[in-house]
Amino acid sequence: MPNKLFIGNLAFSITDAELTELFASAGIPVTEIKVMRDRDTGRSRGFAFAELAPEADMEAAINPLNGKVLEGRPLTVNEARQQKPRSFGGGGGGGGFDRNRNRFGRKGGGGGGGRGGRDDRQRRGF
Repeated sequence: MPNKLFIGNLAFSITDAELTELFASAGIPVTEIKVMRDRDTGRSRGFAFAELAPEADMEAAINPLNGKVLEGRPLTVNEARQQKPRSFGGGGGGGGFDRNRNRFGRKGGGGGGGRGGRDDRQRRGF
């Protein structure tokens, strides 16, 4: 992920345009800035990624902005790392939350007049 910066600890009100302006005022050429947003609500997630222009130097971009206070919050700026691959397989196993329940949702057997399972029937002489 060459020439990509992670910008963290953003105020939730920060927009792409405001970050672009911040980078321009610091003299750092960028090709794209994207504030990450929640998929459902559209609200900012508090971090962004900036893709630097080919002629930009990574260290020269990080040093002036890391720790800079923007809307009362000190920014965290560093080189973006490649996202780890997610595994969606596995897990599972058997039975859910209580393996001792049968298909009727009660412990032991079914029936019994709604009072319990097999143990109640045995005590009552069934």
